[in-house]
Amino acid sequence: MKLAILSLLCASAAAFGPAQVGRSVTTLNVNELELGATAPLGVFDPLGWLDGEPEAFERRRAVERKHGRIAMAAVVGMIVHNNHIVFDGYISPSKNVKFSDIPTGVDGIRAIPTAGLLQILFFFALVELAWMPASKYDGDYGVGWFGDNIKNPEEKARKLNVELNNGRAAMLGIMGAMTAEVTTGQTMYEQYSSGHVLPF
Repeated sequence: MKLAILSLLCASAAAFGPAQVGRSVTTLNVNELELGATAPLGVFDPLGWLDGEPEAFERRRAVERKHGRIAMAAVVGMIVHNNHIVFDGYISPSKNVKFSDIPTGVDGIRAIPTAGLLQILFFFALVELAWMPASKYDGDYGVGWFGDNIKNPEEKARKLNVELNNGRAAMLGIMGAMTAEVTTGQTMYEQYSSGHVLPF
């Protein structure tokens, strides 16, 4: 009985002790701290969250990876739509709205009927909750890399590193393009075609 009480006291005291900072390794057999660490910054942690909250790093990395993927798709969509490449047909046959009627840029969201916006939100919820849940921290959703499962750990680490860095660039790129569009009133395509590259 005394041994049980002593072990409970030790266990409860250990809960308030400093957290052990270890290397976060996912099921991909890749050190998450080494992914995305780009010279000259290395592991960029100006707020000291890795030391203060190491258990939250894996969640933050998963969110960064997912937001990067969304931003990369957004940049490609913005480039395609700004070049007036659109689907044929109607986005809303009942309201007689064609895909080609949707304006380019940020204002395009206002031209989509409410039912279409709800369908987009429901699709996002389906992806977030069922297909690619946020609780799956390793980012491997079983779809492979263009259908190909990479077995070599060095190649997989390199591709994951490229994905993180491209995602970071895409997050900055899409925010910069939207900010410049709101500031100038011109889409990215209009800015480049008129030679008005600077937002001021």
